[in-house]
Amino acid sequence: MRIAIVINSSWNVYNFRKNLIKALLERGDEVIAIAPKDEYSKKLVAMGCEFYPVPMNTTGVNPIRDLLLLFRLIRIYKKVKADVFLHYTIKPGIYGTLAAKFVGHAAVINNVSGLGTVFIQDNWVLSVAVQLYKHSFKFADHIFFQNPDDKKLFLSLVNPEGPSTSVIPGSGIDHHRFFPKFNTNGHFTFLMVARILVEKGVKEYVEAARILKGKGLNVKFLLLGQIEKKHLRAISAATVQQWHDEKVIEYVGVTDKVEDWIARAHVVVLPSYREGLPKTLLEGAAMSRPLIASDVPGCNAVVHDGVTGLLCKERDVDSLADAMQRMMFFTDDERSAMGENARQHVITHFDDSFVVDEYLEKINYYTSSETPKTHQLKEVFG
Repeated sequence: MRIAIVINSSWNVYNFRKNLIKALLERGDEVIAIAPKDEYSKKLVAMGCEFYPVPMNTTGVNPIRDLLLLFRLIRIYKKVKADVFLHYTIKPGIYGTLAAKFVGHAAVINNVSGLGTVFIQDNWVLSVAVQLYKHSFKFADHIFFQNPDDKKLFLSLVNPEGPSTSVIPGSGIDHHRFFPKFNTNGHFTFLMVARILVEKGVKEYVEAARILKGKGLNVKFLLLGQIEKKHLRAISAATVQQWHDEKVIEYVGVTDKVEDWIARAHVVVLPSYREGLPKTLLEGAAMSRPLIASDVPGCNAVVHDGVTGLLCKERDVDSLADAMQRMMFFTDDERSAMGENARQHVITHFDDSFVVDEYLEKINYYTSSETPKTHQLKEVFG
């Protein structure tokens, strides 16, 4: 079969879907990656994927740009002749689904990988997004969600008629790659790994760092992640550099080897406003690190307060700083027990083999000749 994976960046395909790609290739499927071109595109080709670049403005609502994206996807979809389209993130999900159903009777499996910025606001952008989802997702065959809260909220607002739905454990975690490894020395070290966006809680992390450093504690705060130049909610490179220069945090950029940075940290932190199922917490947990995160959907699926880490209040600097200080003052044995609990929790519930198996099962089902095809092409723009 020909399986197309459509996401908003080649980096995303390579870092989050690699094991799914390997499983598809190993069973003899042809895998097509469709995403904006970046330095990871060549790595996808080296893995054995066909690669089709598609320019994409990943944020904002611009009718002209979005219509151009739809036409580009239709053109690519006609060319690749895939049997299955796997869509991830907002715009590939919406416009990719319409393109797939316009082109032919391929199966469409969508992944709502966190409701993110759009769904934590209550404005016209949310209203537009809901309408777009309603008109497109009714043509999908199946929708994966990454936590039950996202599924409940999405279906309450969108309620697309037609596709079946289920919850999977995010992108899963490869616990063979992420295993207990410690390279800590000197300062007690916190690590936050996230895109440098407001809703990831980056500002709260920095301000909590100011509070703890103001108390004279011997502590280091690392920040690792991509600075998003075009995102509407991005924090500028100049601001991050200022924090770095002030020595409030140490910004370490981006890396393919995040496990090397987790090894240097005592605790992994994510004060996000909302998540699907955060990869950074899964990775930290798999490496037996205690966690600190906001008590919000996605994060609280991984962090069980007092067991695998500590939860703090959403968008609350004082609550975050308090959780960090409490974690510092735990004994080594107490933190070690939390870290081991975290690793066992993610191995039991979030292993990436579960995700791969779910995808293979759905792909097999929706490409079976015995599976009824209910969606008609003429309905797409009706």
